[in-house]
Amino acid sequence: MHTGEGKGQCSAPFGLSMRAHGHSKAARKFQFMKVPSARFGVHRLFEQIGLPIKGLEDGFGWKIHDVENSAQLAREGWTKAKASRLSGDSFGVVLHELTNSLIDGWLPLRDMLDALRARPLSVHVCITGRRCPEELIGMADTVTEMRKIKCAYGAGSPVRCGIED
Repeated sequence: MHTGEGKGQCSAPFGLSMRAHGHSKAARKFQFMKVPSARFGVHRLFEQIGLPIKGLEDGFGWKIHDVENSAQLAREGWTKAKASRLSGDSFGVVLHELTNSLIDGWLPLRDMLDALRARPLSVHVCITGRRCPEELIGMADTVTEMRKIKCAYGAGSPVRCGIED
């Protein structure tokens, strides 16, 4: 679990995926709040090494125009991610920015907790996102809180490709 207001919630679990890949273990990544056509640096790298990332929604929360469509995409994405996680075909599963869909009420927390408990113990799950519910924190093996001290992007600097994408 990687939560908090600071940067690194994407980098840390994607690093875990690369480690698993380096040991020939399957790792799947699902991105909530990202469009399937996203082409950030991490998408390009992972595509080159054979680790696809699935964008499940229609963009960042502050850019959403159709809330019900976004909620439906989150629910459909959760169904896909849950099936992957429960099947046991992956060593690791990253559910990036999942907590945002929980906070917005688009996904039922109880279903998520039940699915996590029901997964094969051989499947390692890493969830990211701000304001993670205490119930998820309580059942996680490892929790890291990313604390923002300073952020160039938040201070008005433009996004720099290769650093903050």
